Amino acid sequence: MRQLFPVTDMTASGDQEWSLDALADAYTYPEGDDPWLRANMVSSLDGAGQHEGRSQPLSSETDMRIFGVLRGLADVVVVGAETVRLEGYRPARAREAFAARRAAAGQGPAPVIAVVSASLNLDFQLPLFTEPLVPTLVLTGAAAPPDRIEAARAAGAVVLTAGDGPGVEPARAVAALAERGLRRQLTEGGPRLLGQFVAAGVLDELCLTVSPTMTAGGAQRIAGGPPVAVPTRFQVASVLEQDGFLFTRYRRI
Repeated sequence: MRQLFPVTDMTASGDQEWSLDALADAYTYPEGDDPWLRANMVSSLDGAGQHEGRSQPLSSETDMRIFGVLRGLADVVVVGAETVRLEGYRPARAREAFAARRAAAGQGPAPVIAVVSASLNLDFQLPLFTEPLVPTLVLTGAAAPPDRIEAARAAGAVVLTAGDGPGVEPARAVAALAERGLRRQLTEGGPRLLGQFVAAGVLDELCLTVSPTMTAGGAQRIAGGPPVAVPTRFQVASVLEQDGFLFTRYRRI
């Protein structure tokens, strides 16, 4: 792996294997008490955020390694209900490689998974709800179906209200998680959820893997939904390269 930006001694040394500790240092969250919402997404060269409904065909071994590092650093992983269904989400697992780092940061052994859903049309028999290391959170609106709220709670999930209507208000979701001590936030999409975070102006950082692939077709981009009035501007923080994949990190200006 090469670090293309910023230029450092590691850049000058050329290709080398990065340890998990080195990657964790490169992707560490900012200090402070304020919540920090980071997104991790992958895109093809022609802008596709998925192929046949899933992101995995665009990924690589190194991309999945960084995926694991980002999870290892996060307090909570925020994900949309449709992505849970399509990607077959399972509970986050504790990893020995991050145990000391998480303990020093006052974190639990694994990040919490928080599912965003207005309808709560979820299969509460999935391992995500029946076998989590820490209870799965469900973020929904005040007008969510009461029977589905009860089903979620009966399955062991913790239901948080983050909106006055049926849906979730992004800023309230970020605040609700932070109130539970989950400051280091990571979202893995899907595109509609990421689009909502962008439109609400609460996305602080985007970790985008640019996959050296072309898909054509009509696949969705990494962020969907209505456009923002003025494009949100981000500044490049770092760029890594491995086997033609670019692992970029941008922070909101």
